[in-house]
Amino acid sequence: MSQVGPDEALALIRAEAAALPVEYRGLDAAAGLVLAGAVVAGVDLPPFDNSAMDGFALRADGSVLAAGAEFDVAGAQVAGDERSVADGGGAWEIMTGARMPEGLDSVVPIERIEVLARDAHGRPARIRLAAEVRPGDNVRLRGQDVEQGTTVLQPGTVIDAAAVMVLSSLGVDRVAVRRRPRVAVLNTGRELVDDPARPLASGEIRNSNGPFLAARVAAAGAELVLRETVTDEPADFLAALERALAAGADMVLSTGAVSMGRHDFVPDALRSIGADIRFHKVAIRPGRPLLFARLAGGQLYFGLPGNPASAAVGLRFFAEAALRSLTGLPPERPLRMPLAADWSKRAALRFHLKGRVELADGAVRARVLHGQESFKVQPLIEANAWIVLPPEPMAFKAGELVDVYPPGHAEGLKIEGGVQ
Repeated sequence: MSQVGPDEALALIRAEAAALPVEYRGLDAAAGLVLAGAVVAGVDLPPFDNSAMDGFALRADGSVLAAGAEFDVAGAQVAGDERSVADGGGAWEIMTGARMPEGLDSVVPIERIEVLARDAHGRPARIRLAAEVRPGDNVRLRGQDVEQGTTVLQPGTVIDAAAVMVLSSLGVDRVAVRRRPRVAVLNTGRELVDDPARPLASGEIRNSNGPFLAARVAAAGAELVLRETVTDEPADFLAALERALAAGADMVLSTGAVSMGRHDFVPDALRSIGADIRFHKVAIRPGRPLLFARLAGGQLYFGLPGNPASAAVGLRFFAEAALRSLTGLPPERPLRMPLAADWSKRAALRFHLKGRVELADGAVRARVLHGQESFKVQPLIEANAWIVLPPEPMAFKAGELVDVYPPGHAEGLKIEGGVQ
């Protein structure tokens, strides 16, 4: 297949990346997963009117209770007490979170009363208001947070700590989710050395793509089921691919051997096992030789170029788009930010640039970093974002709005001096 544009590539990927089957899990096993169905509140939250303060519950009945008013203390209510009825008037001592006695509608904090008398046990028996009390003061009403029947979480929501809190409050113990996609990483190249303690022979290099992709796969919300380094022999590669599929991989990522050189064997090796190559080469920089295929068993395959920045771009903007589809997340949308300085490019391709989002003088700017060559890894440490420029125009002015993405689709954009 000839070169495709990035939008066409993403459309082909999303068409092949069907959402994983729905399964039900308890909340303790659902954190970090993506909801597959809406959650509707089956109860009100709070489930009853309750006090927001330690103090005394009173009946205002639509009128302001003036400072100086005095009340006998007729009862007490603590958190966990069952329904009580205040049918004789007066004040009730009450604890934060305790159910409001029926017939009372307001609470005065304990620091805004004066105790005039105590009973034989030292409890307040008569109080005086030190400040006025308005109807409804310091009362949390039933359903004030969430009303029964309200949709509190939509499909495609990641179950984070806040979602767990809401679900637990509503008594939801099981939710419909999609499991984490399983990903395998294969690094090709007889020059690659995995053991950091082994001295390099002439022509050898350290394998940096493997550890990088393993870390990024985990950050993207997927499960790494296999990582191997293989030689440039097709038979070795196909054997490793078979092991990846046996490990249950839904997606396989490989690095290297997808360009046009004599040793770039991956496309032919995939065809030999019946893979359907959906595209090979995308109009982007870096990462133009990117390959995407569906394997005979339905698994997704991404052949990433071997240069580190090219592999990073292929993962971030194409493989991670597939991960979103597999888990039911909607397509990612970029932030729009002004460019910090003029920048121009030499080819009418979509550029993915290592960038840094900075907060200075009360304004946020996106700065293109030095060291955009695809073999350079050091700039990835300084980068806190990706800046994506469209094929046209060729030159961009400082202050012009550009698309900005965080390092990974499941991450927020961390900005020095603040968080976006």
